[in-house]
Amino acid sequence: MTVESASREEAPQGADPQHPGAAGSDDSSGLRRGSLGVADIAFFVVSAAAPLTVMAGVAPLAIGTGGIGAPVGYLLAGITLALFAVGFTAMTRHVRSSGGFYAFITRGLGRPAGFGAATLALLAYNGMQIGVYGLLATGTQDALEALWGIHVPWPAIALAGVFVIWYLGYRSIEFGAKVLGVLLLAETGILVLLAGGVLLDGGAEGVALDSFTPGNVLVPGTGAVLAFAFAAFTGFESTAIYRREARDPNRTIPRATYIAVGFLGLFYAFSVWIVIQAYGSSHIMTAVTTDPVGLFFTATTEYVGGWAADLMHVFIVTSIIASQLAFHNAINRYGFSLAREGVLPEALGRVHPKHRSPYVAGIAQSVLALICVTAFAAAGADPYRQLLLWMNTPGSIGLMALQAITAVAVLRYFRRVRHQEGRWRTLIAPLASAVLMTGAMVLIISKIGLMTGASFTTNTVLVSMVPVAFVVGLLLSQQVRRSRPEVYTHFAREPDEEDTAG
Repeated sequence: MTVESASREEAPQGADPQHPGAAGSDDSSGLRRGSLGVADIAFFVVSAAAPLTVMAGVAPLAIGTGGIGAPVGYLLAGITLALFAVGFTAMTRHVRSSGGFYAFITRGLGRPAGFGAATLALLAYNGMQIGVYGLLATGTQDALEALWGIHVPWPAIALAGVFVIWYLGYRSIEFGAKVLGVLLLAETGILVLLAGGVLLDGGAEGVALDSFTPGNVLVPGTGAVLAFAFAAFTGFESTAIYRREARDPNRTIPRATYIAVGFLGLFYAFSVWIVIQAYGSSHIMTAVTTDPVGLFFTATTEYVGGWAADLMHVFIVTSIIASQLAFHNAINRYGFSLAREGVLPEALGRVHPKHRSPYVAGIAQSVLALICVTAFAAAGADPYRQLLLWMNTPGSIGLMALQAITAVAVLRYFRRVRHQEGRWRTLIAPLASAVLMTGAMVLIISKIGLMTGASFTTNTVLVSMVPVAFVVGLLLSQQVRRSRPEVYTHFAREPDEEDTAG
């Protein structure tokens, strides 16, 4: 059976036959189709992970807890997520809806689980995007003080950032892709310069591969390293939500996903290994303990020059902006899809007549960000320890939960429909990724105090928000089923054949 014929038999049990004009159909007059290629989508995904910010801001913590074997943690996280991508990308060829996780979970586990995934996705993506305004504020403060000795209150920076991100998201998706492409090249380029300087100089003690020996990898802190590593890949799975705007999505989405996962895994591991070589295996732990914040800056100054360290301050800020724009675009498209489904207010499904962007959903997300940032500022909260960590914690755990549930949905989906995919794509890889993703999520939760620095009560509340959001979605599905059965029936439906041709 061909892929196309298989896709017609994939509706959840009890679904009515598809018909033109049903809730959730793709609209050829909506988002601009065929505007994104593999590189464009990969830029969105990799930018969401903010490689330079992760390396300069988080990698020192991973080295401090896991020692010189920390690079392997990033490789292991990349391998696990590559396994997830095998089943995920196989399913993208069968599920043509651009509803992202909730569409996949609906096809595999039913509509109630799909509603739960939708509410959890809104919590997770908003938590990630809004929390990073705290990081934008602290990163910009550090850059201004380091370069010009200027101090600006963090709320002013964060609120200005909301308007910048809104404007970039308001413009066309091609404009956003170009912006992200430039910013991503800048932030990765500065790390490549550092790597070149270290390798040409031979490092502090000569280039060594002891980071990859079992004795340095299998240490008590490896679990914490894995927790940091998995969190560093956040956002890579958002490729599927750009299906409406992708050129040849059956080819583009899988390629962009594999490129993003492969690049991030290798680049993270390489960059962490490079900074270890910069200080030497026998001195890196002292450097991390003495000045974790300046670890990459000091190495860049020594091996490249002070001018490069100054650029790194600037590029960290642009890295954060790129990450926020990528998440902002992802949230807007979730809101757009759910509005077209009839679940969220219809206005969120409006598209700008010129830019073809879901601009009303973008306004709504920006208003929510303004409210949250203002509330934290009014409460006198710390932008990093509270706005960033408190918002990002349910966000990152929520995205991992969605990945684990999606892996299970892939397993169930391919057991229920006829297909020509092999056992590797439909059974072995999804099963392995479901087990590994669940284990990683449990690991992160067990190390949550290390990551947030918050009290047990605060951490409990933050973690509990994830299952609560999913349960809210389950309850919403029952309410919609009773009050608006037509919306429930066509939730996460496949686009009509003529819409796909468009």
